[in-house]
Parts: sequence; C-alpha cells; structure tokens
Amino acid sequence: MKDNIIILGHGSGGKLSNELIEKYFLPHFKNDILSQLDDSAVFNLNGRSFAFTTDSYVVDPIFFPGGDIGKLSVCGTVNDLSMSGAEAVYLSCGFIIEEGFPFEDLEKIISSIKKTSEEAGVKIIAGDTKVVTKKSADKLFINTSGIGYININRDYKISSSGAKVGDKIILSGYIGDHGIAVMSKRHGLSFETSIKSDCAPLNKVIRNILKEDLQIHVLRDPTRGGLAAAINEIAKKSDVGVYIDEDKIPVREEVRGACEILGLDPLYVANEGKFIAFVASSDAGEILQIIRNSRYGENAQIIGEVVENFKGRVILRTNIGGERIVDMPTGELLPRIC
Repeated sequence: MKDNIIILGHGSGGKLSNELIEKYFLPHFKNDILSQLDDSAVFNLNGRSFAFTTDSYVVDPIFFPGGDIGKLSVCGTVNDLSMSGAEAVYLSCGFIIEEGFPFEDLEKIISSIKKTSEEAGVKIIAGDTKVVTKKSADKLFINTSGIGYININRDYKISSSGAKVGDKIILSGYIGDHGIAVMSKRHGLSFETSIKSDCAPLNKVIRNILKEDLQIHVLRDPTRGGLAAAINEIAKKSDVGVYIDEDKIPVREEVRGACEILGLDPLYVANEGKFIAFVASSDAGEILQIIRNSRYGENAQIIGEVVENFKGRVILRTNIGGERIVDMPTGELLPRIC
C-alpha cells in the first residue's frame, strides 16, 4: 500500500489481497454476512438458507490445456457455492468483450459454458454483454454470480472459521495442475507429458459427502495462492495451528519439474478442480473413501491435522524429517491465473 496504487499482488489471494479487502472494502461495506469473508455469502430468507457468490475471470490465455475461460467461470462459481455446503442452482453470466474479438472464439467459449453448466446441473438464467474499445480490455473478461440452497440440517455452519483441534485435513487430489497448465501455454513451454488444468465442477462429490451424517467443518477450494493460501486463511480464521505432511501431498512429477524450472513452490500454485476438507478425525476415513469413489477425487489423501499450539500458523513436516513454516503468499506469483 506504500505506493498508493494497486499492483498485481493485490489480486493474488494472499497477504496483499487481504490487506486490500480489510483496509478499503470492509470499512465501507461491512455487515454481519459479508464479515464472514467466505467464498459465498450464507443467509436466511423466509426460513430457508441460501448461499450467493460472485466472481470475475480474467485468465490469460483464455484457452489453455484442459479448459478455457468459459469452463473456468462456471466451475469457479459452482465450486464456491459448494464450499459453503450449498447446492448450486442458478448462475448469471456477464461478458466484457474487447472490440475485434473473433466470433469463432466467442462461440467456443459459450459452448464450453453450456457444456460445463449441464455437467454441473445448473442453469444460466441472467446475463449481460458489454463491448469496449480495442486495448481497453484483454480479449474477454467474464463475471459470473451464482445462488444455491442449503438443505442440510446441521447445528453448525461450514465455514473457514470452523476448523477444530483434532480435525483431519483431506485434499481431493493432485495440486498445481491448473496453474502450470496456464503458465506453460502462456510462455510456450513444452514438457514430455502434457500438463492439463484440473478445472472441474465439484458440486457432485461435495453433495455425496454432505448427504451423510458426518462432521465436516470446513470446505475450501485452493484457487489463487494455492493450498498454502487456503490453509493459512483457515488457520487464521479458526485460530488453530495446522500440521501438513509433505510426503502426503499429491503433486505430479511433471508439475513438480515445471515448478522447479519456473522457480515456484507447488503449494502456492492455483487449482480449479480440487478442494480441502477439515473433518472430524472419527469420520475422516469414511469421508476419504466417499471422495475417492467420485470422478474428481480418486487421488484424495489425508494430508494433515489441526492442533492447539502455534495458533494461526501452518507447519509443513518435510520429506527429510524437518519442519518449516508455510506462510501466506505475499506477492503475485502467477498473475491472470483465473
């Protein structure tokens, strides 16, 4: 903030993003619902519980291995609703299109939105289109908002502030695929094995674990800032300490190799088709098996646990038997990643 201007790091999902929200937005918009600062706002209306979310997508490039900006926009919004324990129902879709954008590419993106929304079982019921002069935007930006209902009776709310001492932490699969797929396309990098984005709607696997009588305290999709940012935020909001085990965190060898070339840590690389769940230790085995039985959770692992000491901190137990602090990202490692 010292230079009094916005920089790319303010969109990282890390420390600068949090400072931006807390210093500028919250003082003006603060209310009981917004102050929860979860990925979706949960509220009651006429005796029913709903979740509402909105997100904007500025990914560069707009087509990447395993997806495109259209697929990304639907998955991101559906997944944010799911992380609040909601069943996504309706989405809106707004387009900001740069003058000169090819109709052929627009058609591909609209078709991708349709295909992904059908897979997720949601409907696009409202939208908007704006066209701006050339060089006023970068090809195409998309904003989506979504609403869903919460139909599960619980005596607690699934929230980033809900982690409890003793909880096990489940990660639904390999990390870093999305960020590396986008970066490799952006910079023309090629690897022996193709790296594809993990972009996927997670609402069906979340539905499967929520319909059981199991203790699920936190759900979160580790998008911007990756696994490190998501777990740090949960530790801080819940005022607990977290241990994670490096040898339990699934990372593809090609992603690990790409991160070494690019000077990145897989823990900080964005994902768009993974989630983490903080669950009661007694239910962790059953929840893990349900996730593994789903299309988008075959490689799920228990990667750590919640502890009472070093509150607000995340500690990584390394492969060589040591420990190190996993901090919240401070800058923008991967700009325009979602």
